[in-house]
Amino acid sequence: MAKEITSRLNDYSQWYNDLVIKSGLADHSSVRGCMVIKPYGFAIWEKMQAALDKMFKDTGHVNAYFPLLIPKSFLSKEASHIDGFAKECAVVTHYRLINDPNGKGVIVDPDAKLEEELIIRPTSETIIWNTYKNWIQSYRDLPLLINQWANVVRWEMRTRLFLRTAEFLWQEGHTAHSTEQEAIEETERMLNVYAEFTEKFMAMPVIKGKKTANERFAGAIDTYCIEAMMQDGQALQAGTSHFLGQNFAKAFDVKFSNKEGKEEFVYATSWGVSTRLIGALIMAHSDDEGLVLPPMLAPLQVVLVPIGKGEDIKKIYEKCEPVIKELKAKNISVKFDDDDTKRPGFKFAEYELKGVPVRLAMGMRDYEAGTIEVARRDTKEKSVQQFEGIGNYVENLLEDIQANIFNKAKTFRDSHIREVNTWDEFLKAIEEPGFISAHWDGTSATEEKIKELTKATIRCVPLNNKQEDGVCVFSGNPSKERVVFARAY
Repeated sequence: MAKEITSRLNDYSQWYNDLVIKSGLADHSSVRGCMVIKPYGFAIWEKMQAALDKMFKDTGHVNAYFPLLIPKSFLSKEASHIDGFAKECAVVTHYRLINDPNGKGVIVDPDAKLEEELIIRPTSETIIWNTYKNWIQSYRDLPLLINQWANVVRWEMRTRLFLRTAEFLWQEGHTAHSTEQEAIEETERMLNVYAEFTEKFMAMPVIKGKKTANERFAGAIDTYCIEAMMQDGQALQAGTSHFLGQNFAKAFDVKFSNKEGKEEFVYATSWGVSTRLIGALIMAHSDDEGLVLPPMLAPLQVVLVPIGKGEDIKKIYEKCEPVIKELKAKNISVKFDDDDTKRPGFKFAEYELKGVPVRLAMGMRDYEAGTIEVARRDTKEKSVQQFEGIGNYVENLLEDIQANIFNKAKTFRDSHIREVNTWDEFLKAIEEPGFISAHWDGTSATEEKIKELTKATIRCVPLNNKQEDGVCVFSGNPSKERVVFARAY
């Protein structure tokens, strides 16, 4: 199976595509730019959803659902917002089909034109803030902390499974607050939630920071982000949290009466992560043999492969059944693979391809000796362990694998961040995998010129950035801090 996967070193992009298809995560759709998420890929998304949903609710948020279709006029109310999304919008113009009188299937009924076109949501700020206008009257209605799990459409011309598709799944939080400070605190809180999730569950280290004015979300005052490094050294934006100020409140006339009885516009935030996290998970950890999944997100954490036939498999199952029950009682997913139509070697390769963190194997020699073979996916190390106490051993091993995957990714990331001080150093460094830490003069013109010349963007201005006097690597103008540059997905 691994022979069917292109080597990362030979063609990283093709390696990624091969891995998504061969491991059964997703497939191309007959709808251009859209994908089919297969059960194994959706199982990873479900685990991501479950973890994030709990974290949202633990911070006081509740879930709701808003319409897929947005009146076109709503997008006109916040100027920078429509400027940011206009080129990506899919538009519904008619509401009925009729049979083609020429007998060529169905056609759009020309008499069924909508009075106002509807936009398939690229994001939900407009429809949500139009709704909040009816929900918020007093300071007693605030803060309003709502999250939505949904799909969105952004008409992409160049697509890649999980990373960039015309339709994708995500969550989007939309909150309303009585003060600017409270809204900023919410924006930062949710950024920290995302950072905790990516590092704890995805085992993927991230840099927390703010976007430059050029890279902000359309309609935001400030956009906070987490940036991760993939194994090819490119950056991937893994999550964003936006402080929207009063922009959307003013656009949709959302006011509240404060404690003194005075009317004020509310302050807003929005924040989201999407199924592109599955793409990040693949590119941050996997290898030429297949997926490498952190145990906390692996759909299947442990597989037990019996080696033998007929009665031997039955005996092995009876011996292992208490351990299977023990692991399941600890919320560890485990499968006993007694499919006798596949050889053990085929099963080993299949589970390696799918990134199952721990594989156990037992033949009759192990059965008689009271031992079991243990293979870990992250390091590919195999060992023979005493069967007695194997449940606790596997539980501890899963924790060790989770930590090892994170530490490996962090070591790689940290060793591929280069400080540069001159434009010549920058040009040399950008041709190597990794991030660049460099001084920037703070102007959009310089940022755009660097992007034009190198395809590198400022990924973020790191939070709590160390202040230091320097000069911009491109313009030579004064600078007070370094920012992170990289080529990105």
